[in-house]
Amino acid sequence: MEINDLIGTVVTVVFFITFLGIVWWAYGSSRKARFEEDGKIPFEENDDLPSSNLNGEK
Repeated sequence: MEINDLIGTVVTVVFFITFLGIVWWAYGSSRKARFEEDGKIPFEENDDLPSSNLNGEK
């Protein structure tokens, strides 16, 4: 086995472990409520923003 093959294997394993860690973090039950709340943000009305009409007038 050449050194390049060994480095490639180590990098692949490290990235796979990192991927599993991200998946574990994203789907952890302790963060479910926060992610559900954050998912509703685009649908909330924000009265602080100025309203604009189709003619571009203020």
